[in-house]
Amino acid sequence: MKLVLASQNPGKLKELKVLLGHLPIELALAPKEFDPEETGDSYLANAEIKAREAARMTGELSVSDDSGIEVEALGWGPGVRSARYCDGSDIDRRRKMLQEMENVPEEKRSARYVCALVLADKDKVIYSTEAYWDGKLIFDERGEHGFGYDPIFKPDDCSMTSAQISPEEKNQKSHRAKAFNQLADFLQKQLQTKTHI
Repeated sequence: MKLVLASQNPGKLKELKVLLGHLPIELALAPKEFDPEETGDSYLANAEIKAREAARMTGELSVSDDSGIEVEALGWGPGVRSARYCDGSDIDRRRKMLQEMENVPEEKRSARYVCALVLADKDKVIYSTEAYWDGKLIFDERGEHGFGYDPIFKPDDCSMTSAQISPEEKNQKSHRAKAFNQLADFLQKQLQTKTHI
């Protein structure tokens, strides 16, 4: 079975190979021309747009994820707009969030990462799931690993931020790890029953 990751990010492909490496699946990135506009109003909608476009371009099954951070004190935003929370870099977005949260006490700083994942061909969605990583926002940046909001997000199941834990630990606990592990279980069942998808 061949599976195209609807992304141009080799780091994501490497991560996917770790998560699905025990299955007899050939993994590849989407073509260089792959650049769909993410116009969906939900994580699942954006993931579907990307997965179906990669499938249309390659003729292969494709998988895509869309993720973001949701903060209770910000009305569970920025959500699907996490990467567009403000102009600039990840650092600018973290600074803006910390400024907006400056006067919010610790007990009201609940937050969660969300990852939606879609497996599709060019015509339809074959499998989808959504996974969460609950935690809270801290008051300053800590850690060198990860990306996005990791240095200010402390998961409930960790004693440090998601930028302080090792990439290996993150790949076992994160919202993306949970979603892709659910996909791995689905694919394994299909392969065991020899169901054609």
